[in-house]
Amino acid sequence: MTALDIQRYGPVARVYLNRPEVRNAFNETLIAELSVAFTQFAHDTTLRAIVLGGHGKAFCAGADLGWMRAMAGFDWDRNRADAQALADMLWAVYRCPVPVVGRIHGDCYAGGVGLAAVCDVLVAAEGANFCLSEARLGLLPGTISPYVIRAMGEQAARRYFVTAERFSAAQAHGFGFVHELCAGDALDARVDEIVAALVANGPMAVRACKALVQDVAGAPITDALRAETARRIADIRASDEGREGVQSFLNKRKPAWLIDGQ
Repeated sequence: MTALDIQRYGPVARVYLNRPEVRNAFNETLIAELSVAFTQFAHDTTLRAIVLGGHGKAFCAGADLGWMRAMAGFDWDRNRADAQALADMLWAVYRCPVPVVGRIHGDCYAGGVGLAAVCDVLVAAEGANFCLSEARLGLLPGTISPYVIRAMGEQAARRYFVTAERFSAAQAHGFGFVHELCAGDALDARVDEIVAALVANGPMAVRACKALVQDVAGAPITDALRAETARRIADIRASDEGREGVQSFLNKRKPAWLIDGQ
């Protein structure tokens, strides 16, 4: 892969957008490589956490100018196929069963906001800036909208979709888009602390918890949903990992997944 720098340290993968000369802006190559990487991660049962960040001065500045020039000449069918590739990539990251920790610094614009929104935990440097700039170009944030609206909330989206204003990391933290805000020189340490918390938990439980939030959020509390959530807790209680976790707690010892991971 040329547009990504993927590093593996035991059960943790670190994925860096690696186009610093264009502030990690999207083009078809970067989108394709992200899709491939996260599709592969989804099938790796040894993986416990993924960190997603960017090399250079920015996380992701949106669309590459050269790519935008090419798109300006596309017909409807080519535009549709191009947009679908981005939609498929975002879905691959969002539905990856492994928790994704977003490491945000510098600029996070347009499609970059969408990529941040599909992460499960967002840690941002205090100097980071966000912008949903599409309307300024006569466009709209179509493919990223399902994830961005869920992540920042409808009220914030109503403003920033239509104004295309920049908003700071502090503002993003204020309306819940960013989970953790820290000084730039503390960014990696805070990300590492969150990764350590993830790796300390039951591997299958973490995956089940991620899926639970995605499947239950916004769903009406029907008889079917109540039955489904009861089934899920029964399944995990009866699993080898669930039994081991409860027994280790009752017997005041470390669970097997921590002992095996040492």
